[in-house]
Amino acid sequence: MGLRTVQGEMQRVLGHLFGQSVELQCAGRTDAGVHARGQVAHLDVTAWPDDVDAGRVNRALPDDVRVTSIERTTMDFDARFCAIWRRYTYRVNDDPRGPDPLQRHLVLPHHKALDIDAMNEAATALLGEHDFAPFCKQRAFASTIRTLQRLDWTRDDDGAAVMTVQADAFCHSMVRALVGVMLPVGEGRRPVEWPGKVLSRGEKDSAVTVMPAFPLVLEEVGYPPQDEWAARQRDTRSVRTLD
Repeated sequence: MGLRTVQGEMQRVLGHLFGQSVELQCAGRTDAGVHARGQVAHLDVTAWPDDVDAGRVNRALPDDVRVTSIERTTMDFDARFCAIWRRYTYRVNDDPRGPDPLQRHLVLPHHKALDIDAMNEAATALLGEHDFAPFCKQRAFASTIRTLQRLDWTRDDDGAAVMTVQADAFCHSMVRALVGVMLPVGEGRRPVEWPGKVLSRGEKDSAVTVMPAFPLVLEEVGYPPQDEWAARQRDTRSVRTLD
């Protein structure tokens, strides 16, 4: 479609530096407009020039894309299939004055006060392994079973409500839909039991809004020790079902 992407920019620069066509494999694809502070990717190359490091790559990249580190690894490593968790944050400013203009690309303005305690109480029903189909954009033959390891709300130093969510994996639009099912609880429009009921019904609820992408940030990806990479790949590639 000719759209500019982070992956496209990276492949263009790395292909030039390595002198060969490269394909980047990421820990997970993010929705359009989502930011990533801790994305991980790998690529397979036939030769590694001695002068390729993070500094040289960054000098060739545009200002809105950066590499924090580069290292060689073994063929057992796969950025996507070896990962054991991904952690995201989503920031919402419910101050009636609105967010700091310098943060407007990272914080969602919200004009109703949010009850953090109520949202945290509601979050407990979503933790664990479930079929998150009500919160996912369906893809043919793709499982929507995920294990939600963490879901909580706090206030940052600027007073914004910050949702931190961690799971073994996420499906398309899942995090933004989780925000959408939590905000009505924080506003007092829905009871704390509502998110759990939406999940248990197993089908989409038109009252759940998939929230905008720009406040969502991929913060970090976790991996097991190196001697567990191959086994983790096998487990991740298996189709999951609920017992």
